[in-house]
Amino acid sequence: MSGYCIVTGAAGFIGSRLVRGLNARGVSEIIAVDNLQHADKFRNLAACEIADYLDQAELPGALERLEGSVEAVFHQGACSDTMESDGRYMMENNYRYSVRLLEWALEEETPFLYASSASVYGAGPVFREERAAERPLNVYAYSKFLFDQHVRKVLADSHSQVAGLRYFNVYGPNEAHKGRMASVAFHAFQQFRAEGRVKLFVGSDGYGNGEQRRDFVHVDDAVALNLWLLERGSVSGIFNCGTGRAQTFNEVAAAVINTLRGTRLSPRQLAEENLIEYIPFPPALAGKYQSFTQADLGRLRAAGYAGEFRPVEEGVASYAKELARA
Repeated sequence: MSGYCIVTGAAGFIGSRLVRGLNARGVSEIIAVDNLQHADKFRNLAACEIADYLDQAELPGALERLEGSVEAVFHQGACSDTMESDGRYMMENNYRYSVRLLEWALEEETPFLYASSASVYGAGPVFREERAAERPLNVYAYSKFLFDQHVRKVLADSHSQVAGLRYFNVYGPNEAHKGRMASVAFHAFQQFRAEGRVKLFVGSDGYGNGEQRRDFVHVDDAVALNLWLLERGSVSGIFNCGTGRAQTFNEVAAAVINTLRGTRLSPRQLAEENLIEYIPFPPALAGKYQSFTQADLGRLRAAGYAGEFRPVEEGVASYAKELARA
């Protein structure tokens, strides 16, 4: 690549792994954009090669001088706290900022690859990239949904690539800064190391204890899909980014515990040994919780993506080993 890649959210979870993935392909002319109000996120970029860093608030004012020099925009930055109650902040940060950046990319005819979210589907039960399946349950999900709707409106007249990825439950390295919004796998590891057990919610929405099911996807599989899109500028649209298989929270906990203990016990056996504990369901999550998600990969496969996504047993186990080495 002869020009810059802009990566927003570059010090964050998926963004930093994307910068790492670009570096692995020999790309270092990267303008990293983020908000380092929580400064410890810098650690995610410390081993990466970038050309420049801009604060999130600086980017809109810098776009004019960047005209003609950017080859791709990876817009990964957003407020991802699903419990955020400030709707004005969420809409300005996730929706309006994204619209401004997309408008610039369209004028420049620069590929624009961005992070959407499986939260737009709400409680499902269908997880297909179509309007009838979209029922956001919180303002975070609504901000992502509204930007997807905007993208759909401009796609027909676009002369450059615009592609959104609806990330399902992403887990993996570089997420520690996310705190309570970090993955189930991360929290399971921390709980087991600290307390000798993993805490999961009791049953809800017809599911047994810990049997709620999500589509858990390793961050590096999400990065691989982003890089595949970069290489195929003719592929535009909104696509699910998940494994296509729903797995239980019990399976995630078991993968962590068995990896750390060198055992192969089932979730039931682990619960019997008090290594998995079931705790009350938080009232604050009532009506806002996805008890089941599973990506429909039909549109992604039809677009030509043949890459594989690791199951929990493989991906979470490798992640737990990496966390243990840290």
